[in-house]
Amino acid sequence: MRTAVLCVLLAIAPSHLQGQDLNARLPGPTTMARLSGPRFGATFLPSRARAELAEHGIEVNGVISQFGWQFERLFLAGDGQMAAVSEFVVLIGGLDQGTFLPSINWVIGARHIGGLEFGVGPNVSAAGSALVIAAGATRRAGSMNIPVNVSIVPSKFGTRLSLMTGFTVR
Repeated sequence: MRTAVLCVLLAIAPSHLQGQDLNARLPGPTTMARLSGPRFGATFLPSRARAELAEHGIEVNGVISQFGWQFERLFLAGDGQMAAVSEFVVLIGGLDQGTFLPSINWVIGARHIGGLEFGVGPNVSAAGSALVIAAGATRRAGSMNIPVNVSIVPSKFGTRLSLMTGFTVR
């Protein structure tokens, strides 16, 4: 019985598959834009994170400066309402206090045509690896995009909160 059912399915499957248009099953073409630019802001460190840094001889206050660079890829879909975003943000924290605390973030998310955006991804910093969750808005100013974002990084040393801005250009 199984053999008979299999033979019938194999006999009708090729004619059914021939009737499908492969292009109808694929998404439309996507346009990609490369954007990059400086980022700056501040990160609020929980006491557990500051204590962990102090154990390694790094004394910082509860708020540190952040300076860095954002490398962004924006993928524009055909309807133009939403765009997929992939960005790498490389930062140096603590320069205002004579400290070098590097971090790198890879955020994957979406941006609405009105500028609202959100994303998540990995964060690697002096505190180890964690997940970064970011949200904000990007406004156009001539040929520049000006993002303002809030990010939360929960980790084993407490939750860090950052407020960042900057600009990106094509």
